[in-house]
Amino acid sequence: MSPHEVIGMVPENSTTFRTQADEHDDHEETLQNLRTGKYDDWPNEAAFDGLTEERGPIKIAVTGNIPTWAAGSLYRTGPGLYKIDTDAGATFEMSHWFDGLAHTHRFDIIPNEEGSVDIFYSSRRQAEEMMDVIKKQGTWPYYSFGQKADPCLGFFSKAMAAFKGLREPLGEKWHNNVNVAVHVNPPGLEAAGRNIVGTRKPAVAENDASVLGHRPELPKSIWISTDNSTMKQIDPQTLEPIGWATQDVLHPELTGAMSCAHAQRDPETGDFFNYNLELGPNPTYRVFRVDGSSGKTEILATVRDPTISPAYIHSLFLSPNFVVLCIPTAHFGLSGTRIPWERNLVDAIRPYDPSRKTQWIVIDRKHSKGVVARFETEGRFFFHTVNSFEEKAGSDSSNINLYCDVIDFGSHEFIHSLYLDVILNRDSAAKKFYEDEQRARNSLAHLTRYHFTINPDSPSNKLPATPDPKNHEAFRIPAPHAGELPTINPLYATKQHRYVYSLPFRGHGTITDAIVKTDTATREVLFWDNPKGHTPGEAIFIPRPGGDEEDDGVLLSLVLDGEKGKSYLLCLDAKTMTEMGRAEVEFAIALGFHGAHVPSGRTITRIEGQED
Repeated sequence: MSPHEVIGMVPENSTTFRTQADEHDDHEETLQNLRTGKYDDWPNEAAFDGLTEERGPIKIAVTGNIPTWAAGSLYRTGPGLYKIDTDAGATFEMSHWFDGLAHTHRFDIIPNEEGSVDIFYSSRRQAEEMMDVIKKQGTWPYYSFGQKADPCLGFFSKAMAAFKGLREPLGEKWHNNVNVAVHVNPPGLEAAGRNIVGTRKPAVAENDASVLGHRPELPKSIWISTDNSTMKQIDPQTLEPIGWATQDVLHPELTGAMSCAHAQRDPETGDFFNYNLELGPNPTYRVFRVDGSSGKTEILATVRDPTISPAYIHSLFLSPNFVVLCIPTAHFGLSGTRIPWERNLVDAIRPYDPSRKTQWIVIDRKHSKGVVARFETEGRFFFHTVNSFEEKAGSDSSNINLYCDVIDFGSHEFIHSLYLDVILNRDSAAKKFYEDEQRARNSLAHLTRYHFTINPDSPSNKLPATPDPKNHEAFRIPAPHAGELPTINPLYATKQHRYVYSLPFRGHGTITDAIVKTDTATREVLFWDNPKGHTPGEAIFIPRPGGDEEDDGVLLSLVLDGEKGKSYLLCLDAKTMTEMGRAEVEFAIALGFHGAHVPSGRTITRIEGQED
């Protein structure tokens, strides 16, 4: 069934349309909501307390019309446990949203004989070893994203942590809390047995898929990543962790502890791109590619320069000809050695300095030219890139216009708004955070398109003689007309896209509180009008087979109904942003981060674009 065949079944006033002329007023209204504490009336506590796993799979109720061509398995991952009762009788609590213990979910969407779909849900905790250590020790054993330090830890404990460094001993790799992004069949890791210590065989659940009478087509392998060089392998069916690998198994020079959670994949070849950051007196970025066919790894560029600081980088860009490493202003102190001293990433980041610029390093990925260009733009922070594409600069020129879309912020102060005290407004922490006008403004997202001109015939690893940081912005769309966790139609990866789907922050809640479709050509936006207290997760785009328009497809988003303390899988028409159907769970599922949809028995044809 086409999504457009069920529009009449959806309430008329289920979306809100806004234009570029509304951007300023809507942005200021968001700030006013933060000043007045409108978020107090938006419940989300259920996503952070009393969470359990459901190894299932269990069949969940479906209402409305979810198209059969959306069949497959939707994997979701993120944090899932924030409180642990210790053996000493105390309760250990995580401080930051990102430090909740890893929990992975799967929704199997199975066509049935009635021409609709059945949906089955299962989930599994991914950090039980970490949980056991915390129960015994009563504290976080390794470095974290933002866990507040135990005030009882003195100088000696900090010094020992700094001496120990960032990488756990081999026997303790299972303790790593890996909870950010899902990778389906990544190359180079299947033959990495020498680095996967204690590989486990998954158990067979008594109520597995075959017992329930449905057999989803599962991928060969699923790996979970975070912002370090360790990835954890999970069984595609049972979801239990069965292995891990560090990047040095791909190449012996990839020994750094840091990396980004969002590696990029070439949509044609399946090649896998990421960076590895080695901290210390001479911080070094190594940008690499893993061949999608052979699994062999090539280092595309080694970047070591006193003017380039080690920084927290969550994602990178990929265009048809380039990998783009964007280094925001979230620089680590003491060349990164402050991380083990502070025992977390957040406190190791130097205070925001507006004089520091964002640095862009453009790396050739096809002709072994290494770094071909460098640029500077205004100093900002970002988590998520959106997409990158290219155009020829002119018929009589070999220059390439490179465009990079990103969700960015005025500073990295936004990270501090994601502490649980702020999200849950404990002791008026949200009020205290947002009463600072500039900090509130810096914590609102913008969808920014940057434009750079690359001369492939004259590569350079130096900044332009007269850098112009302000001359590279093609547009900058403010919240709430754009937001975090952005996605696009995957058929347009590395091609020019028009639509971006994201989760804006309107000040109705203390985290994302809507889903918005942003038209980058007209700057018009369309909001899904979610009820009060319904907090959505990342919207995964599934293209309709045979569709010839960019927005022809559906969005799948896991939504928390904070009023009822329950969650549901929402299906939206990606063109109209109206609800088509949902699958409801009788309990709350944690607010997670990212996911991947693995289609069932079909192949998608990519959109044709510019020749390389």
